[in-house]
Amino acid sequence: MAKHKFRLPLNSLRTFEAAARRLSFKDAAEELFVSPTTVSNQIRELEREWRCELFIRKTRAVVLTDAGRSLALVLGRAFADIRTEIETHVSPATKAVTLAVGPIFGTRWLIPRLSGFRRAHPDIELQLDHSPRITSVESVNSMITVDWGTGQWDGLEVTRLFSVVYAAVVSPSLAERHEPLVRPIDLARFPIIHQRDRSEWTAWLDLAGESNLSFRDEVVVMDSNIAVQAAIDGQGVALGTFPFLDAEVAAGRLLRPFDVNLVPTRSYNLLTRHGARSTPEVDAVCNWLLQEAQSTPVSLERGAGQSDT
Repeated sequence: MAKHKFRLPLNSLRTFEAAARRLSFKDAAEELFVSPTTVSNQIRELEREWRCELFIRKTRAVVLTDAGRSLALVLGRAFADIRTEIETHVSPATKAVTLAVGPIFGTRWLIPRLSGFRRAHPDIELQLDHSPRITSVESVNSMITVDWGTGQWDGLEVTRLFSVVYAAVVSPSLAERHEPLVRPIDLARFPIIHQRDRSEWTAWLDLAGESNLSFRDEVVVMDSNIAVQAAIDGQGVALGTFPFLDAEVAAGRLLRPFDVNLVPTRSYNLLTRHGARSTPEVDAVCNWLLQEAQSTPVSLERGAGQSDT
């Protein structure tokens, strides 16, 4: 009996790859410029034709099945190889380099430097992508990625860019509406902005000698740029990431009331697939990022301490 031959609907496979990488039909739809319904329908069509379940649908999330996870790994590698082949050999005259970065790194560090890059490398078209958290070589979909971590990524070439420090920041308007922020214990009177979870503030309070301090007014914000903007707008005291907020402090939009600086063990790192820097334009972008990183000051004032945040 002849073995059944499955179709390879490339459009649906591309849709599945995006949904698997982002673990979100909505985010995949935004990336592909289609509706979430289209993403859902294409994936269901694959599941019907192949007679297997690729995702477990939950109320507010989707989770890959074993079959879906296996297919996602294969497709991720395949699409990355196709993209590299096209960029390297099919249309090398464009000299386009894809660079994936996170929101606060892109907004606060990279964007202000782009004009300098264009002056230094007018023949390279730098294409910026949003970077998900890199967990393996299969999750890398750009020629270069900047990610936050300890430097342990199997199967990738990793070069450290720079470290950061966390320090409390407050807007002048919020500081004026309350009694002065003189000691860390005074934070109990202020609204507090957490980023993602409470771990960073917990570590900072330990460093400041106020481990038992309780905040009465708190909000948790998932996006780092939103947390920064909330602090600038006087919505609360946040832990600012330096050097990203040096300009805001210099301009007086934020105050840095304490000389207590938390140094996370993680840092920003430059990630590439093995051999990617043999392409001249990729190597040029990497070298430019490293040169800019070397000139990035990270000031450690008194009261600095480390955390595994």
